Amino acid sequence: MLSTTPPLARLVSLLGSSLAMYVSDAGIWSFPGAEEIKLALADLADDHRSLVERAGAALEERGMEPPRPVYPIQFTATHDLDLRTLLPRIIAGLKSSLGEFDRMAADAATDPQAAELLGEAATSTRTHVDALEQVLARPRAVAG
Repeated sequence: MLSTTPPLARLVSLLGSSLAMYVSDAGIWSFPGAEEIKLALADLADDHRSLVERAGAALEERGMEPPRPVYPIQFTATHDLDLRTLLPRIIAGLKSSLGEFDRMAADAATDPQAAELLGEAATSTRTHVDALEQVLARPRAVAG
């Protein structure tokens, strides 16, 4: 089913409004020892922010206003959670995004620039899912 919203605009909204980006933007505090998680999430946010900026610039070149990402209100309930506790939710959101990228790719069949950015988004997201799953699989550091 084709959407009337351009794939690049949907990419900006999807990546820009993710729980991972919210955690990055909100600067959620975490206990010492979660540096590996913080670094993995920062890498993810940097990659996705770059994709959002590039997709937004492509939209502007086409005379369109890029959508402004909006975080769902339920994300505010995450402030009291440990980052490691949030990882399964973040990973699930990223995996859901992969299905969305596939659906958007069908709509971007005649738009090489959108198809390229969607491909990059999918590759980046898969890489970050793997990295976050590896971090989650490691035993928790025991406080000394």
